[in-house]
Amino acid sequence: MTSDLPVLLAAVSILSALHLVFQARRVGWSRMKHKIMPPTVTGPPEFERTFRAHQNSIESYSIFLVVLWISGIFCNEVLAALGGLLYIVGREMYFTGYIRESKKRLPGFYLVLCALLFLTVTATIGIIQSFLSKYLNTRLL
Repeated sequence: MTSDLPVLLAAVSILSALHLVFQARRVGWSRMKHKIMPPTVTGPPEFERTFRAHQNSIESYSIFLVVLWISGIFCNEVLAALGGLLYIVGREMYFTGYIRESKKRLPGFYLVLCALLFLTVTATIGIIQSFLSKYLNTRLL
């Protein structure tokens, strides 16, 4: 193995996957608590909010992974990993807030948005710098 492997990106990716699994488990616990058998996705408001919070996490997960890895490979692995950790914290805040009351999801939502924006900007900057360097022999920064 070489030291050039993106270890931080891999670690954050695994942590985020485990976080999604834990959220799925919490949906399962909510199903048991409210006696809701799959494939039913309706029930008491607490269950529906738990289910929806997990679905929202799944819906944005592919976007997160793409910008995390592009940011880390093309810009800076440490910054990308920190952005990834911020995303995971925001997702947990979103999830737990949403379960309590839908309006309480907003602080986590804004933190997730900031993390995704940060990763998208650093990924874009990294791609532009790499393009300029490789194809035009110039450096932006």
